[in-house]
Amino acid sequence: MNASDASLAFDRAAMDEVRPCLEGMVPSIMATVAPDGTPNVAYISQVYHLDSQHVALSFQFFNRTRQNLLAHPRSTVLLTHPNTGGFYRLHLRFERTETAGPVFESMKAQLAGIASHGGMSDVFHLRGADIHEVLAIERLPASPVPVPLPAPPPRPNPLMVLRRGSTRLSAARSLDALLEAALDVLEHEVGVRHAMVLILDAASARLYTVASRGYATSGVGSEIALGHGVIGVAARERTPIRINHMTTAQLYNQAMRQGMDGVGSTDIPYPGMPQPRSQLAVPLLSADRVLGVLFVESGQDLRFNFEDEDLLVTLAGQLAAGIDLMHESEEPCGEAETEVDAAAASAATTPLRVRRYRRDDSIFVNNAYLIKGVAGAILWKLLNDHRAGRSEFTNRELRLDASLGLPDVSDNLEARLLLLHRRLGEQCPALRLQKTGRGCFRFDALAPVELAENP
Repeated sequence: MNASDASLAFDRAAMDEVRPCLEGMVPSIMATVAPDGTPNVAYISQVYHLDSQHVALSFQFFNRTRQNLLAHPRSTVLLTHPNTGGFYRLHLRFERTETAGPVFESMKAQLAGIASHGGMSDVFHLRGADIHEVLAIERLPASPVPVPLPAPPPRPNPLMVLRRGSTRLSAARSLDALLEAALDVLEHEVGVRHAMVLILDAASARLYTVASRGYATSGVGSEIALGHGVIGVAARERTPIRINHMTTAQLYNQAMRQGMDGVGSTDIPYPGMPQPRSQLAVPLLSADRVLGVLFVESGQDLRFNFEDEDLLVTLAGQLAAGIDLMHESEEPCGEAETEVDAAAASAATTPLRVRRYRRDDSIFVNNAYLIKGVAGAILWKLLNDHRAGRSEFTNRELRLDASLGLPDVSDNLEARLLLLHRRLGEQCPALRLQKTGRGCFRFDALAPVELAENP
Protein backbone atom coordinates (compact mmCIF):
# COMPACT_ATOMS: atom_id res chain seq x y z
CA MET A 1 0.00 0.00 0.00
CA ASN A 2 1.10 3.58 -0.55
CA ALA A 3 -0.13 7.15 -0.18
CA SER A 4 -2.69 6.61 -2.91
CA ASP A 5 -4.48 3.90 -0.90
CA ALA A 6 -7.10 6.37 0.31
CA SER A 7 -8.34 6.76 -3.26
CA LEU A 8 -8.84 3.03 -3.88
CA ALA A 9 -12.24 2.37 -5.42
CA PHE A 10 -13.83 -0.33 -3.28
CA ASP A 11 -17.07 -0.61 -1.35
CA ARG A 12 -16.31 1.30 1.83
CA ALA A 13 -17.85 0.74 5.25
CA ALA A 14 -17.80 2.70 8.50
CA MET A 15 -16.51 1.54 11.87
CA ASP A 16 -20.02 1.37 13.35
CA GLU A 17 -20.97 -1.24 10.75
CA VAL A 18 -18.09 -3.57 11.58
CA ARG A 19 -18.09 -3.10 15.36
CA PRO A 20 -20.13 -6.31 15.92
CA CYS A 21 -17.28 -8.16 14.19
CA LEU A 22 -14.98 -7.20 17.07
CA GLU A 23 -16.79 -9.22 19.76
CA GLY A 24 -14.39 -12.16 19.42
CA MET A 25 -17.07 -14.64 18.34
CA VAL A 26 -15.39 -15.40 14.98
CA PRO A 27 -11.56 -15.42 14.69
CA SER A 28 -10.03 -12.72 12.51
CA ILE A 29 -7.29 -13.26 9.92
CA MET A 30 -4.31 -10.90 9.63
CA ALA A 31 -2.07 -10.56 6.58
CA THR A 32 1.43 -9.02 6.79
CA VAL A 33 4.43 -8.93 4.48
CA ALA A 34 8.14 -9.45 5.17
CA PRO A 35 10.80 -6.97 3.95
CA ASP A 36 11.59 -9.32 1.03
CA GLY A 37 7.95 -9.31 -0.04
CA THR A 38 7.01 -12.72 1.38
CA PRO A 39 3.38 -12.64 2.61
CA ASN A 40 2.22 -14.19 5.87
CA VAL A 41 -1.32 -14.97 6.99
CA ALA A 42 -2.28 -15.85 10.59
CA TYR A 43 -5.28 -15.93 12.90
CA ILE A 44 -5.43 -13.20 15.53
CA SER A 45 -7.24 -13.46 18.86
CA GLN A 46 -8.50 -9.92 19.29
CA VAL A 47 -9.38 -6.87 17.24
CA TYR A 48 -10.43 -4.32 19.84
CA HIS A 49 -12.46 -1.21 19.03
CA LEU A 50 -10.87 2.08 20.17
CA ASP A 51 -12.57 4.79 18.11
CA SER A 52 -13.72 5.50 14.58
CA GLN A 53 -10.12 5.53 13.29
CA HIS A 54 -8.22 3.12 15.53
CA VAL A 55 -8.26 -0.51 16.66
CA ALA A 56 -5.98 -2.48 18.96
CA LEU A 57 -4.75 -5.96 18.07
CA SER A 58 -3.57 -8.49 20.63
CA PHE A 59 0.20 -9.06 20.71
CA GLN A 60 0.77 -12.54 22.17
CA PHE A 61 3.68 -14.20 20.41
CA PHE A 62 7.06 -13.23 18.96
CA ASN A 63 6.14 -14.85 15.65
CA ARG A 64 6.45 -14.11 11.95
CA THR A 65 3.45 -11.76 12.03
CA ARG A 66 5.09 -9.68 14.75
CA GLN A 67 8.43 -9.55 12.93
CA ASN A 68 6.75 -8.47 9.70
CA LEU A 69 4.72 -5.80 11.47
CA LEU A 70 7.79 -4.23 13.08
CA ALA A 71 9.61 -4.22 9.75
CA HIS A 72 6.65 -3.06 7.64
CA PRO A 73 3.80 -1.36 9.57
CA ARG A 74 1.03 -1.95 6.98
CA SER A 75 -1.36 -4.91 7.28
CA THR A 76 -4.86 -6.08 6.46
CA VAL A 77 -7.31 -7.89 8.73
CA LEU A 78 -10.29 -9.95 7.53
CA LEU A 79 -13.38 -9.73 9.77
CA THR A 80 -16.59 -11.76 9.76
CA HIS A 81 -19.90 -10.30 10.88
CA PRO A 82 -21.38 -12.71 13.47
CA ASN A 83 -25.00 -11.94 12.52
CA THR A 84 -24.89 -11.67 8.75
CA GLY A 85 -21.84 -13.75 7.83
CA GLY A 86 -20.56 -10.84 5.72
CA PHE A 87 -16.84 -10.15 5.31
CA TYR A 88 -14.89 -6.91 5.81
CA ARG A 89 -11.25 -6.04 5.29
CA LEU A 90 -9.48 -3.50 7.49
CA HIS A 91 -6.49 -1.69 5.99
CA LEU A 92 -4.24 -0.83 8.94
CA ARG A 93 -1.05 1.05 9.83
CA PHE A 94 0.77 0.05 13.03
CA GLU A 95 1.50 2.94 15.41
CA ARG A 96 2.69 1.62 18.80
CA THR A 97 2.43 -1.10 21.45
CA GLU A 98 0.95 -0.48 24.92
CA THR A 99 1.86 -2.84 27.77
CA ALA A 100 -0.14 -1.13 30.53
CA GLY A 101 -3.14 1.14 30.95
CA PRO A 102 -6.87 0.89 30.26
CA VAL A 103 -6.71 -0.54 26.73
CA PHE A 104 -4.20 -3.22 27.73
CA GLU A 105 -6.14 -4.19 30.86
CA SER A 106 -9.46 -4.38 29.04
CA MET A 107 -7.97 -6.55 26.29
CA LYS A 108 -6.25 -8.74 28.89
CA ALA A 109 -9.57 -9.37 30.63
CA GLN A 110 -11.37 -10.15 27.37
CA LEU A 111 -8.56 -12.42 26.19
CA ALA A 112 -8.91 -14.48 29.36
CA GLY A 113 -12.54 -15.10 28.47
CA ILE A 114 -11.83 -15.85 24.81
CA ALA A 115 -9.03 -18.25 25.81
CA SER A 116 -11.31 -20.10 28.20
CA HIS A 117 -14.06 -20.40 25.58
CA GLY A 118 -11.58 -21.97 23.16
CA GLY A 119 -9.85 -24.17 25.76
CA MET A 120 -6.60 -22.19 25.44
CA SER A 121 -6.31 -20.63 28.92
CA ASP A 122 -2.80 -22.06 29.42
CA VAL A 123 -1.56 -20.78 26.04
CA PHE A 124 -2.97 -17.29 25.57
CA HIS A 125 -0.98 -14.56 27.28
CA LEU A 126 -1.26 -10.90 26.30
CA ARG A 127 2.14 -9.25 25.90
CA GLY A 128 0.81 -5.97 24.61
CA ALA A 129 -1.92 -4.06 22.81
CA ASP A 130 -0.82 -3.07 19.30
CA ILE A 131 -2.48 0.21 18.30
CA HIS A 132 -3.28 0.55 14.59
CA GLU A 133 -4.70 3.40 12.57
CA VAL A 134 -7.59 2.29 10.35
CA LEU A 135 -6.79 3.61 6.87
CA ALA A 136 -9.89 2.16 5.24
CA ILE A 137 -12.64 -0.43 5.77
CA GLU A 138 -13.57 -2.51 2.74
CA ARG A 139 -16.93 -4.26 2.43
CA LEU A 140 -16.32 -7.48 0.49
CA PRO A 141 -18.77 -8.94 -2.03
CA ALA A 142 -21.32 -11.35 -0.60
CA SER A 143 -20.94 -15.08 -1.07
CA PRO A 144 -22.69 -16.39 -4.22
CA VAL A 145 -24.69 -18.75 -2.00
CA PRO A 146 -25.14 -16.92 1.29
CA VAL A 147 -25.67 -19.15 4.33
CA PRO A 148 -28.71 -18.00 6.29
CA LEU A 149 -27.96 -17.23 9.91
CA PRO A 150 -30.46 -17.12 12.77
CA ALA A 151 -31.57 -13.61 13.58
CA PRO A 152 -30.35 -12.30 16.95
CA PRO A 153 -33.05 -11.90 19.61
CA PRO A 154 -34.74 -8.49 19.52
CA ARG A 155 -33.31 -5.89 21.86
CA PRO A 156 -35.01 -2.70 23.08
CA ASN A 157 -34.12 0.51 21.29
CA PRO A 158 -31.11 1.87 23.24
CA LEU A 159 -32.14 5.51 22.81
CA MET A 160 -35.60 4.82 24.20
CA VAL A 161 -34.06 2.91 27.12
CA LEU A 162 -31.64 5.76 27.72
CA ARG A 163 -34.44 8.32 27.70
CA ARG A 164 -36.58 6.38 30.16
CA GLY A 165 -33.58 5.61 32.34
CA SER A 166 -32.43 9.22 32.37
CA THR A 167 -35.93 10.33 33.40
CA ARG A 168 -35.93 7.85 36.29
CA LEU A 169 -32.51 8.93 37.54
CA SER A 170 -33.22 12.65 37.28
CA ALA A 171 -36.37 12.26 39.42
CA ALA A 172 -34.48 10.78 42.40
CA ARG A 173 -34.27 13.04 45.45
CA SER A 174 -32.02 10.96 47.68
CA LEU A 175 -29.01 8.71 47.22
CA ASP A 176 -31.10 5.72 48.24
CA ALA A 177 -33.74 6.52 45.59
CA LEU A 178 -31.05 7.22 42.98
CA LEU A 179 -29.39 3.84 43.42
CA GLU A 180 -32.71 1.99 43.38
CA ALA A 181 -33.74 3.86 40.23
CA ALA A 182 -30.50 2.78 38.51
CA LEU A 183 -31.06 -0.86 39.44
CA ASP A 184 -34.71 -0.64 38.35
CA VAL A 185 -33.65 0.67 34.94
CA LEU A 186 -31.16 -2.17 34.51
CA GLU A 187 -33.70 -4.81 35.51
CA HIS A 188 -36.85 -3.59 33.78
CA GLU A 189 -35.50 -1.63 30.80
CA VAL A 190 -32.28 -3.46 29.94
CA GLY A 191 -33.31 -6.92 31.18
CA VAL A 192 -30.33 -7.33 33.51
CA ARG A 193 -31.30 -9.37 36.57
CA HIS A 194 -27.96 -9.25 38.43
CA ALA A 195 -26.36 -5.88 39.12
CA MET A 196 -24.65 -3.91 41.86
CA VAL A 197 -23.24 -0.47 42.59
CA LEU A 198 -19.97 -0.04 44.46
CA ILE A 199 -18.42 3.14 45.87
CA LEU A 200 -14.66 3.74 46.00
CA ASP A 201 -13.00 4.37 49.36
CA ALA A 202 -9.91 6.16 48.11
CA ALA A 203 -8.13 6.04 51.47
CA SER A 204 -8.18 2.23 51.66
CA ALA A 205 -8.11 1.69 47.86
CA ARG A 206 -11.17 -0.57 48.11
CA LEU A 207 -14.67 -0.52 46.69
CA TYR A 208 -17.65 -1.32 48.90
CA THR A 209 -21.10 -2.47 47.78
CA VAL A 210 -23.91 -0.02 48.54
CA ALA A 211 -26.73 -1.53 46.44
CA SER A 212 -27.42 -4.75 44.55
CA ARG A 213 -30.22 -6.51 42.71
CA GLY A 214 -30.97 -10.16 41.92
CA TYR A 215 -28.81 -11.96 44.48
CA ALA A 216 -29.77 -14.22 47.38
CA THR A 217 -28.11 -11.75 49.77
CA SER A 218 -27.57 -8.05 49.17
CA GLY A 219 -23.86 -8.12 49.98
CA VAL A 220 -24.09 -4.51 51.18
CA GLY A 221 -20.73 -3.66 52.72
CA SER A 222 -18.75 -6.36 50.88
CA GLU A 223 -15.42 -5.04 49.60
CA ILE A 224 -13.22 -5.48 46.55
CA ALA A 225 -9.65 -4.23 46.33
CA LEU A 226 -8.81 -1.68 43.66
CA GLY A 227 -7.31 -3.51 40.68
CA HIS A 228 -8.84 -6.91 41.48
CA GLY A 229 -11.23 -8.56 39.03
CA VAL A 230 -13.30 -6.80 36.41
CA ILE A 231 -14.69 -4.40 39.03
CA GLY A 232 -11.36 -3.39 40.54
CA VAL A 233 -9.62 -3.08 37.16
CA ALA A 234 -12.45 -0.96 35.72
CA ALA A 235 -12.07 1.46 38.65
CA ARG A 236 -8.28 1.54 38.58
CA GLU A 237 -7.99 1.99 34.82
CA ARG A 238 -11.10 4.22 34.51
CA THR A 239 -12.41 2.15 31.60
CA PRO A 240 -15.24 -0.34 30.97
CA ILE A 241 -14.27 -4.01 31.22
CA ARG A 242 -16.48 -6.46 29.35
CA ILE A 243 -16.08 -10.24 29.28
CA ASN A 244 -18.46 -12.49 27.33
CA HIS A 245 -16.86 -15.87 28.10
CA MET A 246 -15.80 -16.59 31.67
CA THR A 247 -13.09 -18.95 32.88
CA THR A 248 -12.57 -20.77 36.15
CA ALA A 249 -8.81 -20.75 35.58
CA GLN A 250 -8.41 -16.98 35.30
CA LEU A 251 -8.38 -14.25 37.89
CA TYR A 252 -11.33 -12.54 36.24
CA ASN A 253 -13.89 -15.17 37.20
CA GLN A 254 -13.66 -15.18 41.00
CA ALA A 255 -11.30 -12.26 41.57
CA MET A 256 -13.86 -10.33 43.57
CA ARG A 257 -13.61 -12.91 46.30
CA GLN A 258 -9.84 -13.11 45.90
CA GLY A 259 -9.73 -9.32 46.23
CA MET A 260 -10.66 -9.65 49.87
CA ASP A 261 -7.77 -10.19 52.29
CA GLY A 262 -8.61 -13.80 52.96
CA VAL A 263 -11.74 -15.12 54.58
CA GLY A 264 -11.91 -13.50 57.99
CA SER A 265 -14.36 -12.42 60.61
CA THR A 266 -14.81 -8.96 59.06
CA ASP A 267 -15.60 -10.14 55.52
CA ILE A 268 -19.15 -9.59 54.28
CA PRO A 269 -19.88 -12.27 51.63
CA TYR A 270 -19.62 -10.98 48.09
CA PRO A 271 -23.06 -11.34 46.44
CA GLY A 272 -21.93 -12.23 42.92
CA MET A 273 -23.11 -15.15 40.82
CA PRO A 274 -21.23 -18.40 41.57
CA GLN A 275 -20.68 -19.15 37.85
CA PRO A 276 -21.13 -16.04 35.69
CA ARG A 277 -20.70 -16.33 31.92
CA SER A 278 -20.72 -12.63 31.01
CA GLN A 279 -19.71 -9.56 33.03
CA LEU A 280 -19.52 -5.83 32.40
CA ALA A 281 -18.04 -3.29 34.81
CA VAL A 282 -18.31 0.44 34.11
CA PRO A 283 -16.54 3.09 36.20
CA LEU A 284 -18.61 5.89 37.75
CA LEU A 285 -16.80 9.05 36.67
CA SER A 286 -17.67 12.61 37.70
CA ALA A 287 -15.53 15.74 37.41
CA ASP A 288 -12.61 13.53 36.36
CA ARG A 289 -12.88 11.49 39.60
CA VAL A 290 -13.66 7.80 40.01
CA LEU A 291 -16.59 7.49 42.45
CA GLY A 292 -17.20 3.77 42.05
CA VAL A 293 -18.35 1.09 39.61
CA LEU A 294 -21.64 -0.02 38.05
CA PHE A 295 -21.44 -3.79 37.56
CA VAL A 296 -23.72 -6.28 35.76
CA GLU A 297 -23.38 -10.00 35.07
CA SER A 298 -25.25 -12.90 33.52
CA GLY A 299 -25.22 -16.68 33.36
CA GLN A 300 -25.46 -16.44 29.55
CA ASP A 301 -22.50 -16.28 27.16
CA LEU A 302 -22.29 -13.17 24.96
CA ARG A 303 -24.97 -11.41 27.01
CA PHE A 304 -23.46 -7.91 26.80
CA ASN A 305 -22.56 -6.44 23.43
CA PHE A 306 -21.00 -3.11 22.52
CA GLU A 307 -24.44 -1.40 22.51
CA ASP A 308 -24.97 -2.54 26.12
CA GLU A 309 -21.56 -1.13 26.98
CA ASP A 310 -22.37 2.22 25.34
CA LEU A 311 -25.70 2.35 27.17
CA LEU A 312 -24.23 1.54 30.58
CA VAL A 313 -21.38 4.02 30.14
CA THR A 314 -23.95 6.76 29.49
CA LEU A 315 -26.17 5.75 32.41
CA ALA A 316 -23.12 5.46 34.66
CA GLY A 317 -22.15 9.03 33.82
CA GLN A 318 -25.54 10.32 34.93
CA LEU A 319 -25.51 8.08 38.00
CA ALA A 320 -22.08 9.41 39.00
CA ALA A 321 -23.25 13.01 38.54
CA GLY A 322 -26.28 12.20 40.67
CA ILE A 323 -24.10 10.75 43.43
CA ASP A 324 -22.10 13.97 43.41
CA LEU A 325 -25.33 15.97 43.57
CA MET A 326 -26.54 13.94 46.55
CA HIS A 327 -23.19 14.63 48.17
CA GLU A 328 -23.92 18.34 47.90
CA SER A 329 -27.54 18.05 49.00
CA GLU A 330 -26.57 15.89 52.00
CA GLU A 331 -29.39 13.36 51.93
CA PRO A 332 -27.99 10.71 54.26
CA CYS A 333 -30.16 7.63 53.79
CA GLY A 334 -33.54 6.32 52.70
CA GLU A 335 -36.99 7.76 53.22
CA ALA A 336 -37.93 8.16 56.88
CA GLU A 337 -39.71 5.19 58.42
CA THR A 338 -42.70 6.26 60.45
CA GLU A 339 -43.39 2.87 62.04
CA VAL A 340 -41.23 0.38 63.86
CA ASP A 341 -41.20 -2.78 61.77
CA ALA A 342 -41.69 -6.25 63.17
CA ALA A 343 -38.00 -7.20 63.08
CA ALA A 344 -37.03 -4.11 65.06
CA ALA A 345 -39.85 -4.65 67.53
CA SER A 346 -38.82 -8.24 68.20
CA ALA A 347 -35.17 -7.21 68.61
CA ALA A 348 -35.99 -4.38 71.01
CA THR A 349 -36.07 -6.69 74.02
CA THR A 350 -32.65 -8.28 73.32
CA PRO A 351 -29.69 -6.40 74.84
CA LEU A 352 -27.03 -5.38 72.32
CA ARG A 353 -23.41 -6.02 73.30
CA VAL A 354 -21.48 -3.79 70.90
CA ARG A 355 -17.71 -4.18 70.66
CA ARG A 356 -15.36 -1.94 68.68
CA TYR A 357 -11.84 -2.84 67.51
CA ARG A 358 -9.86 0.37 67.23
CA ARG A 359 -7.33 -0.94 64.71
CA ASP A 360 -9.86 -0.83 61.87
CA ASP A 361 -13.04 0.52 63.53
CA SER A 362 -14.74 -2.83 63.05
CA ILE A 363 -17.99 -3.20 64.99
CA PHE A 364 -19.41 -6.48 66.34
CA VAL A 365 -22.91 -6.77 67.80
CA ASN A 366 -23.49 -9.80 70.03
CA ASN A 367 -20.28 -11.30 68.58
CA ALA A 368 -21.52 -10.97 64.97
CA TYR A 369 -19.62 -8.71 62.59
CA LEU A 370 -21.58 -5.64 61.45
CA ILE A 371 -19.36 -3.04 59.76
CA LYS A 372 -15.91 -1.44 59.80
CA GLY A 373 -13.88 1.50 58.53
CA VAL A 374 -15.38 4.97 58.29
CA ALA A 375 -18.94 3.67 58.67
CA GLY A 376 -17.85 1.78 61.79
CA ALA A 377 -16.27 4.91 63.26
CA ILE A 378 -19.48 6.85 62.60
CA LEU A 379 -21.62 4.19 64.27
CA TRP A 380 -19.36 4.16 67.35
CA LYS A 381 -19.72 7.93 67.68
CA LEU A 382 -23.51 7.72 67.34
CA LEU A 383 -23.71 4.97 69.96
CA ASN A 384 -21.63 6.93 72.46
CA ASP A 385 -23.55 10.16 71.89
CA HIS A 386 -26.85 8.30 72.13
CA ARG A 387 -25.80 6.81 75.47
CA ALA A 388 -25.20 10.41 76.62
CA GLY A 389 -28.79 11.24 75.71
CA ARG A 390 -28.49 12.58 72.17
CA SER A 391 -30.42 11.37 69.10
CA GLU A 392 -30.34 14.16 66.49
CA PHE A 393 -27.28 14.62 64.23
CA THR A 394 -26.17 16.47 61.09
CA ASN A 395 -23.89 15.53 58.24
CA ARG A 396 -21.93 18.71 58.75
CA GLU A 397 -20.87 17.84 62.28
CA LEU A 398 -19.66 14.43 61.13
CA ARG A 399 -17.50 16.09 58.51
CA LEU A 400 -16.00 18.42 61.12
CA ASP A 401 -15.44 15.79 63.81
CA ALA A 402 -11.68 15.15 63.76
CA SER A 403 -12.03 12.14 66.07
CA LEU A 404 -13.65 10.14 63.26
CA GLY A 405 -10.61 10.36 61.03
CA LEU A 406 -12.78 10.93 57.98
CA PRO A 407 -11.15 11.38 54.56
CA ASP A 408 -11.37 14.78 52.91
CA VAL A 409 -14.76 16.29 52.13
CA SER A 410 -14.74 14.99 48.56
CA ASP A 411 -15.11 11.44 49.87
CA ASN A 412 -18.81 10.63 49.76
CA LEU A 413 -20.11 10.70 53.34
CA GLU A 414 -23.70 10.12 52.20
CA ALA A 415 -22.74 6.80 50.62
CA ARG A 416 -21.21 5.69 53.91
CA LEU A 417 -24.31 6.70 55.83
CA LEU A 418 -26.46 4.82 53.33
CA LEU A 419 -24.21 1.78 53.73
CA LEU A 420 -24.60 2.01 57.52
CA HIS A 421 -28.36 2.51 57.19
CA ARG A 422 -28.73 -0.63 55.05
CA ARG A 423 -26.41 -2.79 57.14
CA LEU A 424 -28.35 -1.89 60.27
CA GLY A 425 -31.63 -2.66 58.54
CA GLU A 426 -30.37 -6.10 57.47
CA GLN A 427 -28.31 -7.16 60.47
CA CYS A 428 -29.31 -5.07 63.48
CA PRO A 429 -32.80 -3.53 63.13
CA ALA A 430 -32.79 -2.43 66.79
CA LEU A 431 -30.32 0.30 65.75
CA ARG A 432 -31.90 2.76 63.32
CA LEU A 433 -30.89 5.70 61.13
CA GLN A 434 -33.76 7.89 59.93
CA LYS A 435 -33.56 10.97 57.73
CA THR A 436 -35.28 13.95 59.35
CA GLY A 437 -34.41 16.64 56.81
CA ARG A 438 -31.72 17.86 54.45
CA GLY A 439 -28.35 17.09 55.96
CA CYS A 440 -29.76 15.83 59.27
CA PHE A 441 -30.86 12.49 60.68
CA ARG A 442 -31.93 10.70 63.83
CA PHE A 443 -30.23 7.72 65.45
CA ASP A 444 -32.21 5.46 67.81
CA ALA A 445 -31.39 2.36 69.83
CA LEU A 446 -34.54 0.34 70.43
CA ALA A 447 -32.82 -2.05 72.85
CA PRO A 448 -30.40 -1.69 75.78
CA VAL A 449 -26.81 -1.23 74.55
CA GLU A 450 -23.56 -2.25 76.22
CA LEU A 451 -20.36 -0.78 74.75
CA ALA A 452 -16.84 -2.24 74.92
CA GLU A 453 -13.56 -1.50 73.12
CA ASN A 454 -10.53 -3.53 72.09
CA PRO A 455 -7.23 -2.39 70.60
